[in-house]
Amino acid sequence: MTGLLGPAEIRELAARLGVTPTKKLGQNFVHDPNTVRRIVASAGLAPDDVALEVGPGLGSLTLALLPVAAHVHAVELDPTLAAALPATAARFAGPDAARLTVHPADALRVTAAELTDPAPTALVANLPYNVAVPVVLHLLAELPSLRHGLVMVQKEVADRLVAGPGSKVYGVPSVKLAWYARARAAGKVPPNVFWPVPNVDSGLVAFTRREPPRADVRREAVFAVVDAAFAQRRKTLRAALAGWAGGADRAAAALTAAGVDPGARGESLTVEQFAAIAASAPTVPTTAQ
Repeated sequence: MTGLLGPAEIRELAARLGVTPTKKLGQNFVHDPNTVRRIVASAGLAPDDVALEVGPGLGSLTLALLPVAAHVHAVELDPTLAAALPATAARFAGPDAARLTVHPADALRVTAAELTDPAPTALVANLPYNVAVPVVLHLLAELPSLRHGLVMVQKEVADRLVAGPGSKVYGVPSVKLAWYARARAAGKVPPNVFWPVPNVDSGLVAFTRREPPRADVRREAVFAVVDAAFAQRRKTLRAALAGWAGGADRAAAALTAAGVDPGARGESLTVEQFAAIAASAPTVPTTAQ
């Protein structure tokens, strides 16, 4: 793998484009070739995988993906960076640049119809810290073609995404990601590989798509239970789900029907148990993702 961006190339590209990383867009550009090599290797891409990258920035990870993926879709919100990426790919990746499609778009609003020919099968991205969880959940909901992925996020967020029941950091992101996929921690990334240097470590999260835990209940119904349970996580589920169920007694009845102790707390439940609760009260109004 050659033609990757180091600190000098990152600074030169940014200066030529007049780009200064902004906290508003969560921009921290990777300038260490070894780190992007590690990310791509950990992603385990097959030759026929179509990679989806969110927030490619100046192109560090993009250039590492192009030689190993069948195609790369890069979704970039910053119009200046989106416009410059094809030229950067042509300069550093040579013929491999032909496999790149840049989408000047918001990853939180991008649709499956926009990401076709070919459809993405793997999400590989250094995600902006401020929108990492909603981006992952939106893309998994919107793109059933995504089979697996590896994302770099703030270490604290990575810990939440892979946490299991009983963990102090187990919560809404943990359960919602578990609905779509099996996730695991894939390593830590130090701050000094970024420009500007963030104040926190980053973490890698790998995931593999799985079938939903239950086919007889809608995702929106399950997520409504999850949101209600963790909105008041210190309360018992009987109390926390009272608003969702239309009363504490109705919540207790739904919990009992699902085989869940009404005195338990949300942090102790698996995604399968949340799905069972939702299935036990099908007439309760739900909220969208």
